[in-house]
Amino acid sequence: MEKTAAELLSPAETLRGRAMAPDPGLEFLAARLAQQDFAATLLGVPASRFQAAYSCPDCGSGPDIAHGRPGYLLDGGPAPLALSASRRSGWVLCAAVVHPEPGLRVGVDLENAAGTEFAGFDDVALTRQERQHLGALEPGQRPHERARLWARKEAWLKMTGEGLRVSPDSLDVLDSPGLWDLALPDCAEGRELPVGLVAALAVMSR
Repeated sequence: MEKTAAELLSPAETLRGRAMAPDPGLEFLAARLAQQDFAATLLGVPASRFQAAYSCPDCGSGPDIAHGRPGYLLDGGPAPLALSASRRSGWVLCAAVVHPEPGLRVGVDLENAAGTEFAGFDDVALTRQERQHLGALEPGQRPHERARLWARKEAWLKMTGEGLRVSPDSLDVLDSPGLWDLALPDCAEGRELPVGLVAALAVMSR
């Protein structure tokens, strides 16, 4: 018998989703289900054999954590995946490496250009070199480029596990090894991703 969403997700994930407003909460839970299905498909096992086990530098790791770096237990042991996910504008983007080498980490981020268009963003989010780069562009090109830079920063900081403990205006991502802009393909049935959505991927071994 197939398990329900509440049975597939951990109690911590379900509790976090239910603590949100209805629509964001449903999006959160749907994204977690999609992520779990993605991981299960990569390893060729039923999603019901997974148990979420996130890790956070401040809160620790395990099934009771529902934020931070995503991870899963598979039949009680660590699933052999380096995994990252991001959700934005009703979409979820997942990236993973199966059976990663020790120390390999992955970070992925999905951003909407509209989310970076507010006064003061450049001063707190971009380095001096990045602001100069942005200023040299035509005004119409800046929203997309601003979002692209922010996606690269978020992907990098997810990969390192530092998150916004690092001031984003100190991290230059114009030309960083291990960082890629992702070209998002059209989804099924000819539908296109929303205009303004950009994504980045960071992968590095330590």
